[in-house]
Amino acid sequence: MTLVAGIDSSTQSCKVVIRDLETGAVVRTGRASHPNGTEVDPAAWWEALQIAIADAGGFADVAAVSVGGQQHGMVVLDASGNVIRPALLWNDTRSAQAARDLIAEVGADNFAARTGTVPVASFTITKLRWLADAEPENAARIATVALPHDWLTWRLRGFGPANPNLTELTTDRSDASGTSYFNSATDTYDRELLAIALRRESSDDIILPTVLQPNESRLAADQSDNSRAGASTPSPLNLPTGLLFAAGAGDNAGAALGLGATPGDVVVSIGTSGTVFAVTDSPVRDESGTVAGFADAAGNYLPLVATLNAARILDAIAGLLGVDHTELGRLALEAAPGSGGAVFQPYLEGERTPNLPDATGTLFGMTLASTTRPNLARAAIEGMLCGLADGLDAVRGQGVVATRLLLVGGAAQNPAVSSIAAQVFEVPVVVPEPGEYVAAGAAAQAAWAVTGERPDWAIAVNAEPAVDFRPIIREQYRAVAAV
Repeated sequence: MTLVAGIDSSTQSCKVVIRDLETGAVVRTGRASHPNGTEVDPAAWWEALQIAIADAGGFADVAAVSVGGQQHGMVVLDASGNVIRPALLWNDTRSAQAARDLIAEVGADNFAARTGTVPVASFTITKLRWLADAEPENAARIATVALPHDWLTWRLRGFGPANPNLTELTTDRSDASGTSYFNSATDTYDRELLAIALRRESSDDIILPTVLQPNESRLAADQSDNSRAGASTPSPLNLPTGLLFAAGAGDNAGAALGLGATPGDVVVSIGTSGTVFAVTDSPVRDESGTVAGFADAAGNYLPLVATLNAARILDAIAGLLGVDHTELGRLALEAAPGSGGAVFQPYLEGERTPNLPDATGTLFGMTLASTTRPNLARAAIEGMLCGLADGLDAVRGQGVVATRLLLVGGAAQNPAVSSIAAQVFEVPVVVPEPGEYVAAGAAAQAAWAVTGERPDWAIAVNAEPAVDFRPIIREQYRAVAAV
């Protein structure tokens, strides 16, 4: 049995999944927590990764490994391979003004044409501008800029301050496309944009990670030839000789790969925030910035929309009604589609899509007849799904064709959520079984590095509700959005 390992170094934790290359069956797993916060010392990720690998039984019998990770995080290193300052994570919003400044200087249309994205606070380029303005002494020390999965792969391969070969940093198209200084259509960095971000005349002196293709891999430091490494430091963690290190991926791209998504598939993920992303064979350029034109982990593209409000909408209304999520779902299914005219616009934390950061949630259509516990429960689920459906509309507005919708995240497993989703979305809905799909995608990428072919692992399905589109739900939601 040939084994491959996939790693998901997410915001909250590090997960390791070891799979059988032939069947995709999970053989063993490991896990470790990450510290809270929007600014984290990468050393904490490295410690958690080592704990998670040990928890998974080690890599002694593993043929290849790939690291999936949270997108956008800024890891800056000096010429000696030292981390200059704690990494700013995707959810650190101190760079919001930097995003506005960059758009004013470069132009939203110019950014979209050159990178497929228009900067927002989460993107790496805005964090670099913040650093140049707020901590110029640290910005001046930058020898390389890496993303979380780039840095972890580099460390796993045996590089670091004791072996600071910065040219051995690698990344992939999906994660690079989230920096807003990479063109995924040409697979090239836009060094002019990087220089603008750092307020430098040129960025030619900054080493950027080599962008690997989906089937490419590297060896550890003591096994690479001189063109790759130029060092002979032993690999950490007693890793086996010949272990392949695949390209890795950003988290959403890793999830798409783990779900087996191909062009025509749309993934709707209901987590703390919501994401809607599609796999396409051509890039998207949205000058409004609503749809980010990322790359995927399989050589295609991943246009993506993010919403701020998702599963916590259900948390809030379940708490208000004094029920758990199971009971919330049962109550919701007692009500008819449209919730008797009650419509919940769930901007409880402001909203990103549409861009209304100061908005609040509003319950419309309250009458003596509509103000019932079942209607309120259903309105919460309908409102959450309508917000995500708006995201799907934005993606489809870029010419993306959707033939299947994969609904993932903890809330997707609630029978009420999946059945109401079949009434909100016009696209057939499939709910895969719960799983670590980012780590699964990374494992698939590791298998790809071994065999040269993308694996075709079966995905277990938890629910596949019949198409039951009810226009009244979206019609009511659109009516209140126009108020």
